[in-house]
Amino acid sequence: MTMTEKILARAAGKVAVEPGDNVWVRADVLMTHDVCGPGTIGIFKREFGRQARVWDPDKVVLIPDHYIFTADAMANRNVDVLRQFAKEQDIPYFYDVGTGEVLFGTDSHTCTAGAFNQFATGIGNTDAAFVLGTGKLLLKVPPTMRFVFDGEVPAYILAKDLVLHMIGDIGVDGATYRAIEFAGEAVERLTMEERMTLANMVIEAGGKNGIIACDETTRAYLRTRTRKPFEPVANDPGARFFAERRYDAGALEPTVAQPHSPDKRALARELGDVRLTRAYIGSCTGGKITDFINAARVLQGRRVAVDTFLVPATTEISRGLRSETVDGRPLLEIFQDAGCQISPDASCAACLGGPRDTFGRINGPEVCISTTNRNFPGRMGAKEGQVYLASPYTVAASAVTGRITDPREFLP
Repeated sequence: MTMTEKILARAAGKVAVEPGDNVWVRADVLMTHDVCGPGTIGIFKREFGRQARVWDPDKVVLIPDHYIFTADAMANRNVDVLRQFAKEQDIPYFYDVGTGEVLFGTDSHTCTAGAFNQFATGIGNTDAAFVLGTGKLLLKVPPTMRFVFDGEVPAYILAKDLVLHMIGDIGVDGATYRAIEFAGEAVERLTMEERMTLANMVIEAGGKNGIIACDETTRAYLRTRTRKPFEPVANDPGARFFAERRYDAGALEPTVAQPHSPDKRALARELGDVRLTRAYIGSCTGGKITDFINAARVLQGRRVAVDTFLVPATTEISRGLRSETVDGRPLLEIFQDAGCQISPDASCAACLGGPRDTFGRINGPEVCISTTNRNFPGRMGAKEGQVYLASPYTVAASAVTGRITDPREFLP
């Protein structure tokens, strides 16, 4: 069995499963947030009763993160609904990540957690309400597509370039309802944050989940964050894959997804005539501490030529902007000197558009280069906006020049 099949077999209480099997899967964690949470809670109370209790409060995670720093009354109400439900159900906000587990979330980018050797996938509000009440969900076992990146990653290439290259290769529907496994020497050399970027964007190719094998990098990351025991899974010898593709990581170049689809691939060096009006570094895929460190390597000693918005993905990352350094200088200082606009609070911010007063939101015909994961019309706000997706290196370099720029122009 593949890693995905082994996790689902374990969660279903079966010795083995095959692609296409329909199995009842026990959830280890259910996550919902301020956009989908109120709807999920409403369905749960309607179907299970207003006095019903969730199946296990220690396995339910409520995260207000999408539309939280706004004056919009409906957005604020959604956060209040989550807060009240957590109080009613005695739900803690903290949870431990564990390998070999099943994580469901009412967010399509729940698949990010596949970087930790989990089966993690997004589900709808109705399914989430069912999991709230029962702790399980009926799933079809997906076949696995394996993407192997051989060789060493060049210094100017980041995980975003790898995954945009892959999506451009197979298209936004090329992995529909399939598990995507990332492997190879290049992947093994990535940090956990970079692996999260890979797993995060499998949904942009239609993938059911993304997954990466557990290794010492995974274990070292988890040891600093949890005391909970975890049980990694690995592919069995002779595991069958739906398809396997191999890439030479050393041959890749800085890559960009053009409007309005993540699979509209081009090389950064081919788009030098595209003039920009803003740049954006943030989101679950592009607002991690390593993303800001990489951006700072380009922005150090330089000034941005367009409005440049920075949004840390978590409060820990927000603190890291003050404590982490590049060439002895705090990231925050580098960004301030470069003329960037830095969100004082961590959130999803403009990645999902949101109310008009959302930090960094596109409210007109802007041309933006962003580290986010989607560039459909209206994704970051106004439908007339144009969004190009790229790595933190490419976004930072482009912010300095005011046009899409190959970061090799700025990196040693």
